[in-house]
Amino acid sequence: MTSLPRPAIELSADEARRIALRAQGFLGAPDRRSGVRGVLRHLGAVQLDTISVLARSHELIPYARLGAVGRDTVEAAYWTETHAFEYWSHAACILPVEEWPHFAFRRRAYRSRPHWHHDLPDGAYDQVIKQLRAEGPLTATELGGAKNKGEWWDWSESKIAVERALMYGEVVCTERRSWKRVYDLAERAIPDVLLHDDLSDAECLRRLVRLAGEALGVGTRADIADYHRLKGEQFDAVVADSGLVPVTVQGWDKPAWADPKALETTPRGRHRTTLLSPFDSLIWERARTERIFGFTHRLEAYVPKPKRIHGYFAMPLLAGGRLLGRVDPAREGATLVAKQVTLDTPKAVEPMARALMEAASWVGCDSVRVERVNRPELTAALVRALT
Repeated sequence: MTSLPRPAIELSADEARRIALRAQGFLGAPDRRSGVRGVLRHLGAVQLDTISVLARSHELIPYARLGAVGRDTVEAAYWTETHAFEYWSHAACILPVEEWPHFAFRRRAYRSRPHWHHDLPDGAYDQVIKQLRAEGPLTATELGGAKNKGEWWDWSESKIAVERALMYGEVVCTERRSWKRVYDLAERAIPDVLLHDDLSDAECLRRLVRLAGEALGVGTRADIADYHRLKGEQFDAVVADSGLVPVTVQGWDKPAWADPKALETTPRGRHRTTLLSPFDSLIWERARTERIFGFTHRLEAYVPKPKRIHGYFAMPLLAGGRLLGRVDPAREGATLVAKQVTLDTPKAVEPMARALMEAASWVGCDSVRVERVNRPELTAALVRALT
């Protein structure tokens, strides 16, 4: 294996942290003029997830950066006027429509691989395409039903067919309606100038690596590859031509690359105080979160309740550019319930209270109730700060 040249640029751990925060939209004035669509284009991917506590994760992402933007406004920004589509990136993600050509490599890979475990009778695929062409955008239920009568994974023929067409790129998910995918023909939903698979695999990968590096500001091979779930060897093949700059970061034991524009100016400005979705791209790569913030976070939604430490959907608290604690929230009528609050330091009390009150107002709650605090001696101070 050829050794990498020693980077000429060295960053302190604090510089890397601030570069990452600015790149993700948490340091400096928020771009309110560009709004939710600006956040999506800037990040390049917003992860979707079924869990909804305060709100669904794709709503929490712009909220964390812009503040209390209306939830209907968020949905409209994503799903109207062909600004976005859903596809497999870091996971199931909302992607800017401009990214359609960049995922040609993944569509080709799906077309060339053996079909999934689901068998598909002759004619079922063509029937779904024919129905969409005739009737316009439809959910799987409207296409004939999403499931058979068996277990939850027992998809119907129409569901198998339309999901296969989605992977291939013949069909696109244009919105979520009551959390159901709405499918349409790509030829109708994607602007003509973008509706092509002309880019080679190498060019798709080069662009995605560059865009991931820009969205992260600075990252290791694993950080940048993970952003769109690329393989390490795919990253290796294109990083030299991506335009990212090799750097070393104090305390990081692996090579790193940075967006050259992120290195041109020192990150300055106001820090956002907010609660983060566990699926926020600032923290979705757990090893990176530990390396940059010294903060270990795991989603415990699928951990048996008696074994949970921080709660079902614990949301980290970002304040002053640090992760200072977390809270597992719930809603009871007009009350936001802080079921489990974890404060890593007494300095987290005021920002936690501020973040909870802002979140409560955003989702239409008029009060906050604290149930448990990991440090009982801080409970009274937190309650006072909330009132």
